[in-house]
Amino acid sequence: MRSGPKIRIGDLLVASGDISEDQLRVALAEQKESGVKLGRILVEKGFIEEERLLGFLSEQLGVPFIDLKDFEYDESLVALLPETYARRYRAIVLREQGEQLLVGMADPIDIFAFDELQRQLHRAMAVAVVRESELLTLLDSAYRRTSDIVSFASELDGELSVDEFSLSDFDAHEDEDSPVARLLQSILEDAVQVRASDVHIEPDENVLRLRQRVDGVLHEQILNERRISGALVSRLKLMAGLDISEKRLPQDGRIEIKLKNKTIDIRLSTMPTTTGESVVMRLADHSSGQTRLDQIGMPAEMLNRFRWLINRPNGLVLVTGPTGSGKTTTLYGALNELNTPEKKIITVEDPVEYQLERVNQVQVIAKIGFDFARVLRTSLRQDPDILLVGEIRDSETAEIALRAAMTGHLVLSTLHTNDAVSSALRLIDVGIEGYMVAASVRAIVAQRLVRKLCDRCTAPYQPDGHELAWLQAAAPGLSEERYSFARGKGCNQCNRTGYYGRLGVFELLEINSQMADALREDDTATFSRLAQAQPDFAPLVQCALQYALQGETSLAEVMALSGQEEELWDAEQTNLEDSLRHAHELRANPGTEIGLDPTH
Repeated sequence: MRSGPKIRIGDLLVASGDISEDQLRVALAEQKESGVKLGRILVEKGFIEEERLLGFLSEQLGVPFIDLKDFEYDESLVALLPETYARRYRAIVLREQGEQLLVGMADPIDIFAFDELQRQLHRAMAVAVVRESELLTLLDSAYRRTSDIVSFASELDGELSVDEFSLSDFDAHEDEDSPVARLLQSILEDAVQVRASDVHIEPDENVLRLRQRVDGVLHEQILNERRISGALVSRLKLMAGLDISEKRLPQDGRIEIKLKNKTIDIRLSTMPTTTGESVVMRLADHSSGQTRLDQIGMPAEMLNRFRWLINRPNGLVLVTGPTGSGKTTTLYGALNELNTPEKKIITVEDPVEYQLERVNQVQVIAKIGFDFARVLRTSLRQDPDILLVGEIRDSETAEIALRAAMTGHLVLSTLHTNDAVSSALRLIDVGIEGYMVAASVRAIVAQRLVRKLCDRCTAPYQPDGHELAWLQAAAPGLSEERYSFARGKGCNQCNRTGYYGRLGVFELLEINSQMADALREDDTATFSRLAQAQPDFAPLVQCALQYALQGETSLAEVMALSGQEEELWDAEQTNLEDSLRHAHELRANPGTEIGLDPTH
């Protein structure tokens, strides 16, 4: 391809009969107003299919069309074109062809872009047509910040003249071009680019470990510049308004920054270890808005039942599961549906995750005595219709929440237990009278997250002998004709993992009159038996298996969840049997803490 007269692709498409003159006029008018490429407008308006447009360009220009979905790129070749130009001109270096470089372009008729790219590459160029959506995904994968992170870490290490970072060397007013600022910027940009939910900065004896949790799995990068850890931690503390001189005690803070046109809320936690301060940052993208209840992945029938439950005027609805299982997302989805001018809603949280209009949100500050129990008592004097208690952490909070549910309020809360059945028993375990639990608790939702198969590389999969044996034991009623599973082969979009994103897996337990009677009598064995026997109760593993049968997740993810659940159930039952022996002693001490993970 050479510079020359601009190709009028719209006229050629009209001449070929692919679009009409009226459609071209509409698209050109919108292009004049918005500045968006003509081809994209034609596709977005449905005037022409993207596949046909790309094929047409390939034919007219005499250049190949390359599918990037499974394209194996060469990092050294990609690096020949700076990322700024690659993203601006929607282009990527694909391979060498003799003396030429083959460059994939989403808009190969852009002569100006072609000339600029050739100037940057200093090489003869050949062009291929690529799909823009696939190109953008590939750019995110190819232009990772790992090399920048290594470079900035080395630069920062060179600036530190002592073995350990000293506060006297640290300028609290460093500009954004300092090595530590650029290093942190690169770490966070890389995390956002790969959709990481958490970033871990962990000093080891000889190295510094950076780890990102993507779709629930940690991925590690090791830096040899161990001594830069102090500078990174101090910079983060400064950004979060924490005490940079305090290294002996853990601290928690919050940072809000803009990255890649997104507003990212960072919850920061520091913890002293034997090799230095460890930092974990939990990232939340607030630019995407609130998740609606119908977007959390709850099966339709279960969702209808859950909606009916949260629209009742009173009672306690619990959402349970381990840290990071999506409990807060579920509760905020429920609040979004309940949030109307006719209802007064108060939330008691630590921390406040998202700002909601019309909702009175209260941040717990335990160090000044403004704890869950105190805030909850005050909230009840504010004439609420609905209360959200971020977490039931101790017996005092539990008792106030249950009494509120008994006296005309709808209460939503979370509890760190492993399944729905054990949650009601846990409340008794910490000293709450059985009659209160029976009178207050309407339903319990337990949830987990499993990895979702990548939609670009999913392929049919036939279970092996071990998996077939597990299926026959876990789902004996499932006929082999229904064994239709899939798995991800790995592609550029999913970073070769086969998974992209996560799905919620749920079980919903509604408390009926027989189960309530068992709770009143502290008959935990009968309660468990009745709960498991409910005809509309399906355990978490059964929900996950349905997703696998629909091709949403892999059988391996379901089996992993099953193994976790079996271990957790055994541990939970052992703990409950031991602790229920002391239930009456615990009732005599209502301030006793629930022995659970205090993080939310």
